[in-house]
Amino acid sequence: MAYQISDECVKCGACAEECPVSAISEGDSKFEIDADICVSCGACAGVCPVGAPAEA
Repeated sequence: MAYQISDECVKCGACAEECPVSAISEGDSKFEIDADICVSCGACAGVCPVGAPAEA
């Protein structure tokens, strides 16, 4: 199941830099994960300073 980014996101960009399949992009108020591309590896969750990415 794809990861999703919660409203806790502080838009630091750490998750996008770590994503091996480039599934994360900057949205208006937070970063967003494209569920069709996400491979649920958890790399984004491992680097997020606020724990915003989580499995849906």
